[in-house]
Amino acid sequence: MATINPAQYVREVIGEVKKVTWPTKKETVVTTIMVFIMVILAAIFFSVIDLLLSAGVKFALGLGG
Repeated sequence: MATINPAQYVREVIGEVKKVTWPTKKETVVTTIMVFIMVILAAIFFSVIDLLLSAGVKFALGLGG
């Protein structure tokens, strides 16, 4: 395994970070809003599925009325 000195490592890390394409503020805000919307939609979806399965199990076991 090749050894690398700390100064060279830091130079290489800085060089790699300069290559990164950072998102703009607008892209970050839009993406964040999209994530929140998807989380809300997923929560609604799984809540509805949970209610349906719960009602189905209660009906099948004769516990619901």
